Amino acid sequence: MEILMTQKEADRLHIMKLIAEKRLTLTKAAEQSGLSLRQLIRIRKRFLLEGTQGVLSKRRGKPALNKISYEIKEKIVRSLHEKYPDFGPSFAAEKLAENENIHISRESLRLIMIAENLWIPKRKKILRVYQRRTRRSRFGELIQIDGSYEYWFEDRAEKCCLLVFIDDATSKIVEMRFCRHETTQDYILSLKRYMQRYGKPCALYSDRHSIFRVNREENLKGKRITHFGRILKDLNIDLICANSPQAKGRVERANGVLQDRLIKDMRLEGISSMEEGNIYLEEYMKKYNQKFGKEPLKKEDAHRPINPLENIDEIMAVQESRKLSKELSFQYNGVIYQIKTKKPLYAMKHAGITVIDYGFGKIEVDYRGQRLDYSPWHELPAQGRIVDSKALHWVNKKLCKPKKHHPWR
Repeated sequence: MEILMTQKEADRLHIMKLIAEKRLTLTKAAEQSGLSLRQLIRIRKRFLLEGTQGVLSKRRGKPALNKISYEIKEKIVRSLHEKYPDFGPSFAAEKLAENENIHISRESLRLIMIAENLWIPKRKKILRVYQRRTRRSRFGELIQIDGSYEYWFEDRAEKCCLLVFIDDATSKIVEMRFCRHETTQDYILSLKRYMQRYGKPCALYSDRHSIFRVNREENLKGKRITHFGRILKDLNIDLICANSPQAKGRVERANGVLQDRLIKDMRLEGISSMEEGNIYLEEYMKKYNQKFGKEPLKKEDAHRPINPLENIDEIMAVQESRKLSKELSFQYNGVIYQIKTKKPLYAMKHAGITVIDYGFGKIEVDYRGQRLDYSPWHELPAQGRIVDSKALHWVNKKLCKPKKHHPWR
């Protein structure tokens, strides 16, 4: 009967024949085969007693010593179907070790998940190759920012946005926050929280969203900087707008990881609202940074302290220019406001003012460095508003079929 051999066994058989023909010494044979002299002598003894069978592995046809037992495999499969049906192999292996005290390698678990139809290997496809960019060397030198819309709480809450700030030098998340939409006020609030924790970064790296960069229509009207851009300019923070998502790949990859892991972690924790999620994010950032964070090339911190003379609240407020009417009133956000003065000032008629919006309904009116008192007069009738495409949330309404004798039919 023909004996099937591995390449290693065939090489050993050839060496044994050369030794038997006295064409090779034991010492030289041990060097060629990569075995110790004692091991080679043992193999030669088996070869002399058993012939070709002596060079074959004695483990052939036997189960591996590190094979997973049937009971543990059944427990793993049951846990995968009940708790982790949509987890990836890496994340599922971590959760099995953390919650079930079952330690299994990622590749072994991947094979089990493929057999159970819980994991489908990604097809290899030709991708466009992008040139890699070297990380910045210091922490705080460049912060990549982005917003990610997703059903973060699955069917337990509505779709919302997660704002993510990633440090380019360390890949650590430095700020995260759930919000309903990706708006200027939400980015301002996230930037303020970040600066209170670390200080002022050297630069921010974003996409070409209208929050960061004016579009052509506004540029033609003379508006050449956005509210967020003006805030960064006053704080002496550079703003870089990426030409493609791949250019700010660190925050994009982080979003992919969060869309997989954060959603499932919040499911296991029973978190079902943005308020609970924002509280949990403080703990999750530490866990994420401990696992995926890198050490910067230089230990120097590039963050700059906030100048005590800088009024951060006023700098980070949205500032809009308005003109007073002859009745000393102005319009802002669909509401007419009336300036209250003890003595009418004719110089204020049709004068320019600055509305400082701190967010959450708090505004101030500046006139030549003075704060003016005002009161809401009345709200204008609602009309169609122009919103950014990222702020749109579609409502799926069930289509109602008219009755048989409905007059429209």
